[in-house]
Amino acid sequence: MTYVKQNKWKAFATLILLGSLFFAFNTFKPANQENQETRHRKLLSTIGHLLESEHYSPRKIDDQFSKEVFDAYLKTLDPEKNLFLQSDIDSLKVFATTIDDEIHGSPILFEPAADAIYERRVGEAKKIYEQIIEHPFDFSIDDSLNMEADSIQYAGNIKEKFTRWNQLLRYKVLDRYVSLMEDREKQQVAKAIRDTAKIKKDTSKIVFVYKSDSVLETEARASVKKSYTKRFSSLEKTFDKEKRFESFLNTITGLMDPHTDYFAPVEKRSFTEQMSGTFYGIGAQLTQDDYGIKIASVQPGGPAWKSGQLVMNDVIIKIAQGAEEPVDVAGFETTDAVKLIRGDLGTEVRLTVKKPDGTTKVVALKREKIVLDEGFARSAIIQKGNDKYGYILLPDFYADFEREDGHRCSKDVAIEVEKLKAEKVKGIVIDVRYNGGGSLYEVVQMAGLFIDKGPIVQIRDKEGRAQVLSDETPGILYDGPLVVMVNEFSASASEIFAGAIQDYNRGLIVGSTSTYGKGTVQRNVSFGKPLDAMGIQTEYGSVKLTFQKFYRVTGSSTQKKGVKSDIVFPDDYEFLKYREKDNPAALQWDEMERAKFSPWSNNNELTNIAAMANKKIQADTANIRFKKNLQWISTQVDRPIALEYHKYVNYKKQIQAVIQQNEGLFKLKEPMQVSSLKADYEKFFNNPDKIKQERYQAWLKLVAKDVQISESSKLLGEFSHSNAIAKKG
Repeated sequence: MTYVKQNKWKAFATLILLGSLFFAFNTFKPANQENQETRHRKLLSTIGHLLESEHYSPRKIDDQFSKEVFDAYLKTLDPEKNLFLQSDIDSLKVFATTIDDEIHGSPILFEPAADAIYERRVGEAKKIYEQIIEHPFDFSIDDSLNMEADSIQYAGNIKEKFTRWNQLLRYKVLDRYVSLMEDREKQQVAKAIRDTAKIKKDTSKIVFVYKSDSVLETEARASVKKSYTKRFSSLEKTFDKEKRFESFLNTITGLMDPHTDYFAPVEKRSFTEQMSGTFYGIGAQLTQDDYGIKIASVQPGGPAWKSGQLVMNDVIIKIAQGAEEPVDVAGFETTDAVKLIRGDLGTEVRLTVKKPDGTTKVVALKREKIVLDEGFARSAIIQKGNDKYGYILLPDFYADFEREDGHRCSKDVAIEVEKLKAEKVKGIVIDVRYNGGGSLYEVVQMAGLFIDKGPIVQIRDKEGRAQVLSDETPGILYDGPLVVMVNEFSASASEIFAGAIQDYNRGLIVGSTSTYGKGTVQRNVSFGKPLDAMGIQTEYGSVKLTFQKFYRVTGSSTQKKGVKSDIVFPDDYEFLKYREKDNPAALQWDEMERAKFSPWSNNNELTNIAAMANKKIQADTANIRFKKNLQWISTQVDRPIALEYHKYVNYKKQIQAVIQQNEGLFKLKEPMQVSSLKADYEKFFNNPDKIKQERYQAWLKLVAKDVQISESSKLLGEFSHSNAIAKKG
């Protein structure tokens, strides 16, 4: 029997995350009857009004804000400062303090002006690149490349721009060239060993062909040329005028806070698909190689499979919506092609494909419901001696409230817990590493699986109105030993869950020093008329707007501070600036009144286990070396890169040696004994989709090699059966 708790604020919480407020566009004509300039102007002013009136902590849209938009948008267009000239920036400065006026309804002048210069400079850069890449590079020149764009100025003229592109391409080719040289050296050593051992030629399938330095340099240039040709093609094909205007809008929303975003109609659909784990498509996985976007696998039972017309390695050339003009997807990224293939239930998509035999064929398919089950919660058994421990991976706090049979993470986790209890596990690890969050309603329901009736999280709006969101149903699905794994990419709902488990003394939080630090709540505000029956897409897109902050039951915000781990594991990303606190636009930390809740009465065991584990880790010489190595690597990120061959080789060897040392410090000597649950045997070992089956089995192998999962499962063994985690009261 599935254990899922319901309560009276479900409808409200659903609105917070997935609900759409159809913001008035009463003066707008239908999108196809309206010129782009008018549409952009009204869209910009409407978003500006929304930000100023509804954002949780709106910044004043004035000249200072305008200057920040000016700088940030130019950085978006030219992050490496190898497109624009300083004269371009100077000519645009006339708009530096007028963008706020444009947001308030004046004609849009800055973005079109920047756009025109951008197109010209991209074309110019493409010609420069094509000229440079055709000639061999001299790696004996003692030169260096500064990759830290914030510390350099824009090029003063075309000659200086040419020099920068020469340095950039020389670095890319040098890096590839050094890798080819290393491969040649390894092959030479392998050949020498074979020759020494006098292995007969007819028993060795390895044929070594020596290539000269000049040949390797030519191959390295060809590889880089292919990469940059694709990059420029992608810019021309997918980063068009409309996409650039969307980037302009997101520059503005992003200066309010990092989590307020504009979504064009198709992007809004993609966001909803990600949240729900369900979409309407053809049931085919895509991949990409030198020949273009290809069919990687076909899902049994899906439209592509039922048609019998699409097979692995078919190259997709064009995509059309029914009888509309097809879009040539040469140069597209896979994600952009996927957006064209997905759509509304029952609608037609036509794929022009090139078959492996060279023939071309148009395949018309009707979109059907596709469920991304690999993105849902899944579990495994970790065997340590005679004891079994459960491991649950939760990639997202997903929720599909639009469909009666839609997947919700609290329901799925409850099912996994029931299956693990049936296997008689002695403890459970829940892994929310890299889990960026999701449904506010679902995280409350999920925390309720492990905590008895009581508050889970508090929210407060811009007016100071507060609300406590509680698990209102008495009872606990699982009351055994519990460990929650986090890292610096665990955000939002992950932090609510980890914070509640920690505040109730229900289990141990293990991982990086702290989680990401996102303490804000967003809702989707949609613009214009619905484009589908469910209102998922609207004609002018939507804004994901920050309108509340959330707080732990202790009253403390997770904003910028995150949730601190009870036990800190060695972490590869600790010294890199990825967290909320590293974003200048992030809202500030604060706190509110403590909620009334009763922690579990016996927490001595948790405290003792954490203290002993931290003491052991901190004294570990391997951990000390690991941290020193990471600190050193973090200092190398922004250093100029040597372009002279020997200096670059020495630098690369240094980096590789430190990374290899760190990888070896905490590597498991033997993989853990990990298996699927009995209830999941068919999915893992008798799946009709053999490609998916292989991925599930590969996942088990990854779990078995994960040292942090191993350490987390060991912690479960430290809990005493009598009083490790006592029931409330």
